[in-house]
Amino acid sequence: MKIQEYSLVLVCLLSVGNGCDRNTDYRKLHFDATLVDTHNDVVQRMLGGEDISVRTSHGHSDLPRLLEGGVDIEMFSIWVPPERVTRSYYDQANEQIDLIEGFVQRNSTQVGLARSSEEIERLLKEGKFVTMLGLEGGHPIDNDLKKLEHFYERGVRYMTLTWNNSTDWATSAKDETDPNLKLERKGLAEFGKQIVRRMNELGMMIDISHVGELTFWDVMKVTTKPVIASHSSVWTLCPHRRNLKDDQLKAIATNGGVVFINFNPGFIDSTYAAKEATMQEKYKARIDSLEKTVAADEFLRSQYVADLMKDEYFPIRPSLSTLIDHFDYVAKLIGVDHVGIGSDFDGIHVTPRDMDDVTHLPNITRELLKRGYSEDDVRKILGGNFLRVLREVEVH
Repeated sequence: MKIQEYSLVLVCLLSVGNGCDRNTDYRKLHFDATLVDTHNDVVQRMLGGEDISVRTSHGHSDLPRLLEGGVDIEMFSIWVPPERVTRSYYDQANEQIDLIEGFVQRNSTQVGLARSSEEIERLLKEGKFVTMLGLEGGHPIDNDLKKLEHFYERGVRYMTLTWNNSTDWATSAKDETDPNLKLERKGLAEFGKQIVRRMNELGMMIDISHVGELTFWDVMKVTTKPVIASHSSVWTLCPHRRNLKDDQLKAIATNGGVVFINFNPGFIDSTYAAKEATMQEKYKARIDSLEKTVAADEFLRSQYVADLMKDEYFPIRPSLSTLIDHFDYVAKLIGVDHVGIGSDFDGIHVTPRDMDDVTHLPNITRELLKRGYSEDDVRKILGGNFLRVLREVEVH
């Protein structure tokens, strides 16, 4: 029995009479499949001193809830906010990796850190929850290929080339679309092309989430390996700069890559941003008051405030069906082999309805089956596509 299945049995025993039935088809498939989420920002909460080994009272993730949700492999995001300049980005990224390694060591009977598809296979056979590392934004490598290689040695298996901030060698979607920003150059600089080539040589996945369109197309000209979008959604359904247009989706399919769908309401529902702005203006006084009570940085403060205002947020949250539309769109446009889950849990302050936290991930399996996807196709979306692209990128 997988450790996630054992956890579910305990939950069901504690939830008799509440509709928990582990024998329903979608739950059986969900917990039998290998589920991979390629983007989770819970490390930011760990930096704030939280112990995610135990069930926590807020946020979207911790070890008990990840197991309850059937997650087998979680890629923890190593993200250094560019405004945190008290120490080098490089040192801060290493500190976050240290935190994850400590978490793994303290929970070694349940958890393992994987650096390859072979290690994933071994850890899953041992019934362990698998952690992996992704570096969100290229700024921690300090324009130094040796530092890129250092992060690979520490276990980082994808790097998002930019976050919202551009680097000296790649421009972000935020900067490329800012009409008031006069960039000297857009896309990949020559050094950026060297980085892409070195990532190919190392066997590190190139993540094009957050990058600008010109950077995207430059990457596609240079890379010899499949790319991923670790946490992006569909432009046609929601025209946000963080989403991918149809020609980009088609290019990723031709390249053999995978798009992992982001759950952020603002990335899946084109009406959400205006609704949230209206709601926040209506409750501005209360929000300002709540923010003063939270001793945390802006990133964590927005999550705490959203937790405290669940009732106000509920009417404007997009439906689960709206989220599934993005999976469905990618699968129909470029094929079921090119879509997966990149939730952005704990990196977003609000989630779609029926997707409150990681324990609700079985709902994705249920909804995909309702839309007519076969069990084999659902297994690909839940994790098979990630494992395939990882093997293709790895250096053997």
